[in-house]
Amino acid sequence: MSDLPVSGGDEMREDNWHHHLGAGGSVGLDAQRQLHELLLKATRLQVWRLRHQLPGAGTTDLDDLAQQAADDAHLAVLRKIDTFEGRSRFSTWVYKFGILHAGVAIRRQAWRHHEVALSETLPLIDPEHSPASIAEGGDLRQAVQEAIASALMSHQRQVVIALLIDDVPIDVLAERMDTTRNALYKNVHDARKRLCEALIASGHLDARSGRTPS
Repeated sequence: MSDLPVSGGDEMREDNWHHHLGAGGSVGLDAQRQLHELLLKATRLQVWRLRHQLPGAGTTDLDDLAQQAADDAHLAVLRKIDTFEGRSRFSTWVYKFGILHAGVAIRRQAWRHHEVALSETLPLIDPEHSPASIAEGGDLRQAVQEAIASALMSHQRQVVIALLIDDVPIDVLAERMDTTRNALYKNVHDARKRLCEALIASGHLDARSGRTPS
């Protein structure tokens, strides 16, 4: 992502303007304004890019989402500002917060009326598949289904099926389950490990290559 210029007074023209964010008076207020303007520019761009995910949304709706995402990103930047290491321009680092939070806002809005089932069982095989393809994958699918049922805890089954089978966005699932993205990532990591061990034990996965035996 290319660097973006940040306009303002002389002390704001250089990319060290983040040092003024905690300052008082007009300098601090100007830095906060610069931060929000940059984030709003990023969120509006990303919301516009992803507008196809909200086919019924009008211009006002999209702008409201961008404003909300910019506000959320603003708070996130202030919470994380101590982690900025200077490996990129500060404006570039900030811009990524806007992009991330705009994507989250769009996904949440798109899934607002979608039910998240939190199932513990795999869906049925698509009946449109040919009998040959069903038979070919049947044994492995059965092994995976048994591994999910026996090797995973109830919460892990729900998370794995929602994220990997039902394609629920992770930020949406985190909100519905009242947890965090990091906690869900940890659940998926642990579940993958358990599933691999179960499939290796059943002979459906090669321990050395990590592939199914031919």
